[in-house]
This record gives sequence, C-alpha cells and structure tokens, in this order.
Amino acid sequence: MKFLNKTHRLDQFGITASIACAVHCAALPLVITFLPLLGLEFLANIWVEITMICLSLLIGTYSLGSSYPKHKRSLPILILVTGFLSIAMGHFVFKDFEAILIPAGGFIIAAAHLMNWKYSRSCKHGH
Repeated sequence: MKFLNKTHRLDQFGITASIACAVHCAALPLVITFLPLLGLEFLANIWVEITMICLSLLIGTYSLGSSYPKHKRSLPILILVTGFLSIAMGHFVFKDFEAILIPAGGFIIAAAHLMNWKYSRSCKHGH
C-alpha cells in the first residue's frame, strides 16, 4: 500500500506539473505583453520553460518507470513519450504549430500520469 501512496502522489504531482506547463505554454503568447506590468516577466524566460519540461520529464519517467513493474502495462509510457515528442516537435520541427503542439504535449503527459495512476490503483497484487 505504501507503493500505491508514493506512486499516487507522484502521478498527482506529474499531472499538476504537466497541466501547469501546458497552460503556461498556451497562455504565454496571449499575455506576454502584460507580464512586465505584473512583475512576471520571468515567465517568458526560456529557462522557465526548460525547467518545467525537465521537471515533467523527471517526474514522468520516475513515476511511470517505478510503477510499470507492478501493473506491467506499457500504454502510459507510450503516451508519455508521445507527449514529449509533441513538445519536441513544437520546439524544433514544426515551429509554426508550436502554440498547439507544446500545450497538447503537456496535456498528453498529464493523461499518461492519469492512466498510470488508474492502472496502479487497479493492480490487485500485494505490492
């Protein structure tokens, strides 16, 4: 049961971080001109975005990687990879679609955590 609590908290944190990243990426183009007025110009810094992506990557790989041996389902990992590929494609390949691909990637990563959490909860093994 201790494993499920740890995984549950990691997945909750991963969902929150991924959604925050998606909202940040989706809203930033709309509010970028107002950030200095609000004292939030640091949100437009590339290092904030890199930090959010790295944090999401670390939480995602640890959370999904540590629960995979328990439920043996690879779909959450495939969804997580798809989310990060969407973010990478938005940053490096399809820059014209950046405003769509990057937030979508954040929501896809959140969906991977949600699915992982559901699989971990439905696992009937005594882990």
